Amino acid sequence: MPSVCLYFQVHQPIRIKKYKIFDVGLDHSYFNDKSSSNLNNELILSKVASKAYLPANEILLFLLKKYKEFKISFSFSGIFLEQAQKLKPEVISSFRKLVKTGKVEVLSETYHHTLAFFYSKREFERQVAKHSQLVKKLFGVTPSVFRNTELAYNNDLSSWAEKKGYKAILAEGWDTFLGWRSPNFVYKPKASKKIKLLLKNYKLSDDIAFRFSEKSWREWPLTAEKFAGWISAINGCGQIVNLFMDYETFGEHQWKDKGIFEFLAALPPAILKNSDNDFITPGAAVEKYMAMDVIDVPYVVTWADSERDLSAWIGNSIQKSAIEFIYGLEKDVLKTKNKKIIDDWRKLQTSDHFYYMCTKWFSDGDVHKYFNPYESPYDAFISFMNVAKDLELRINGLIKSSKNKFKNS
Repeated sequence: MPSVCLYFQVHQPIRIKKYKIFDVGLDHSYFNDKSSSNLNNELILSKVASKAYLPANEILLFLLKKYKEFKISFSFSGIFLEQAQKLKPEVISSFRKLVKTGKVEVLSETYHHTLAFFYSKREFERQVAKHSQLVKKLFGVTPSVFRNTELAYNNDLSSWAEKKGYKAILAEGWDTFLGWRSPNFVYKPKASKKIKLLLKNYKLSDDIAFRFSEKSWREWPLTAEKFAGWISAINGCGQIVNLFMDYETFGEHQWKDKGIFEFLAALPPAILKNSDNDFITPGAAVEKYMAMDVIDVPYVVTWADSERDLSAWIGNSIQKSAIEFIYGLEKDVLKTKNKKIIDDWRKLQTSDHFYYMCTKWFSDGDVHKYFNPYESPYDAFISFMNVAKDLELRINGLIKSSKNKFKNS
């Protein structure tokens, strides 16, 4: 019997405004351009909440109450939760209702949705701890399963997660390391003893997340019954089907008028019509199922683009220079002990800023263009680096002032 593991990532970045070179040294307010609908964080959150989060949560709450076997899991970036608390508290309330059913698992991740693990392990750990504190405060739970930003994963990350006591970690079920093996089993990461690995079934996940409304797709239109049939066909050939996707799939990436909400409402009962099927959370899955094999991933694998690597964020020279510059400030940032500077620095680590600088072409480029609120990747880079330079000036000013005070004391 295949257990269906539904996992949704909920994230909204805090976008940088169009910050000009003439603003450097004068304007220390970096985020939320209210003159631009593409960069107005408050407007965007309000739009996505009304189009996606609130209606999808209403459907899921109904399903969780109606179907005993139905279970789901979420991970929330800390900066999404931070914005929702301040700007749309009803969104937090609606997610709390889901968690209170006792059938929803909340996962651990980095607070600021960053790639810090690959640039600063200490900063990465600080962000994970900060995230866990906020999840505990808002939802009353302590996560036991970890997922990294953009499902970025390798052997080193699984070793870290095991040392920190996590019982499972999520990753993309990518063909390069799976080979002949199926993502529909629980695995054990190389060099681990206890932690288990859950791999996304990217084909079935992307059928919903990316192909649902694509009329040129040979399986269009996708119905709940058809999809449930694909799940049932795995009987005897797998333990678990991991459907991992952005929660914005429902209502934002796939619009309401395409029938995505009707599909969401109909999917659980369609899957449960087959008594061999059920739903499971990541934490329960690794307790229920044995690891079938050892998976070795010495390189970084993500869930983005056709390459499934970090090239969506650091694939060109402007991305590399931007991300290296911001992490290069760490020592001096922390030396200031200034909460505002540290907070601004962490918000500038959010992976979306570097994603907007991507210059890929063809199919991947179309995706990046759709999600880019700037006119071009170069505009994103210019605004980011101007902000980063202003932050550096603030840091140096504080350090210099501190030294002068020490000399005069």
